[in-house]
Amino acid sequence: MHKVTENPDTVYKKINTARSLATKILHKIERSGAYPDKLLAFELNNPDLKPEDKALLVELVMGVTRWKAKLDWVLVGFFHGDYQKCFNYIKNALRIGLYQILFLDRIPNSAAIDESVEIVKRKQGYKTGGLVNGVLRNIARNIENIRYPKEYDDWAFHISVMQSFPKWMVVRWIDRFGKEETVSLMEKFNQKPITHFRVNTLKLSVDEIIQIFKDNNVEFTQSPYMEESFYLNDSSIRIANSDLFNNGKVAIQDTSATLVSKLANPKPGIRILDACAAPGGKTCHLAELMQNKGKIIALDKFSGRLKSIVDNYERLGFDIIHEKGTKIEDYRNKKLFDMVLLDVPCTGHGTFSKRPDIKWNSDDNSMHDLMKIQKRILDNAVKFLKKDGVLIYSTCSIEPEENELNIKWFLERYPEFELDKAENYLHQDICKDGFMMTLPHKHDMDGAFAARLIKKRESEKDKK
Repeated sequence: MHKVTENPDTVYKKINTARSLATKILHKIERSGAYPDKLLAFELNNPDLKPEDKALLVELVMGVTRWKAKLDWVLVGFFHGDYQKCFNYIKNALRIGLYQILFLDRIPNSAAIDESVEIVKRKQGYKTGGLVNGVLRNIARNIENIRYPKEYDDWAFHISVMQSFPKWMVVRWIDRFGKEETVSLMEKFNQKPITHFRVNTLKLSVDEIIQIFKDNNVEFTQSPYMEESFYLNDSSIRIANSDLFNNGKVAIQDTSATLVSKLANPKPGIRILDACAAPGGKTCHLAELMQNKGKIIALDKFSGRLKSIVDNYERLGFDIIHEKGTKIEDYRNKKLFDMVLLDVPCTGHGTFSKRPDIKWNSDDNSMHDLMKIQKRILDNAVKFLKKDGVLIYSTCSIEPEENELNIKWFLERYPEFELDKAENYLHQDICKDGFMMTLPHKHDMDGAFAARLIKKRESEKDKK
């Protein structure tokens, strides 16, 4: 009689626990390159999933993704056979079990192991389940004896395993920051992300929200670089579920992103083109700083993402934002703008705490492909600015190729533009060489970059 292997989706329905769902999500990420946050959002909408299971699901998916290199190093050492040739499904069940053993003190090893064994057993049979059981129990018995790569053999490889980052990235950062600062940066990236939010000052003042927190005994931290930006010290409080958020009095946005709008320094009544607008956080902040007076044209390459802009500005109460589709070329022959914001597509190398999957899907080739796109967007943007207009270029990356080197290229190509130093608008501690530059381990926010450029005169092409 032939053994019948059950369909994975059927298995997941039978054991619809946080661990089984985490295995399913991690399998999809590796198989199709799907985004963890989107897959998690879908599963978290399940009303049958208990709050504690939802919390564990997020912990497992993001934790395994964040620490994958370290987990795999340990598993290779204890696996009987060639671990790398395992089915991804089995690898992820092992990773989930091991993550709990190494990182989650409140979960007994027995519970972590038994669930991983059960998930594999139902999919691959008792023999494979037994293999998973043996590997995880052997690790649990020998935690203190795990051997990691030695520093003196290859320091970059040692750190790449211990901090779970690709070695090529570690080498890059050592060259830029040195060993000590590279480790500090990676340690910060490996911490769970903190949800930053800013006050919508057209609905609520900074003093009022501080008083609300004090009246409700809510401990908070206010950014030293942006007084409207906060995070709550108790991570169990979900600001996105609050009346403050639902009534548009606050917006969830990392402090690094709010600083870009502050650098832009838009005045009421001006016309702005936001050429890469979705999901609309910076767009809405610009509208707020403009006191909801003027006009912002919001574009995005992907039409499906325009809805997020609408959702944001409707909740926050702005009516000067107009989402106008996907093509910047549609505005080539129309009235010029006072300001153009380019929050360009980038590697996202400043957001690893929120998006740890990015580090496993990034390499030098993808960075250089993005640089070509960034330069093409910059080339297009100059056509839409009037004389004395302001061009804001920003990324959520810490890589110079996407940041200051792109601006150097741009200023050489377009001598009619000049850099307006970021120190004129922002705290000097988050500025360097005239640019806004934030680093997570130094500034307690995402890594980001922004430049403010002014079109001082018409180009020869404009005159014609």
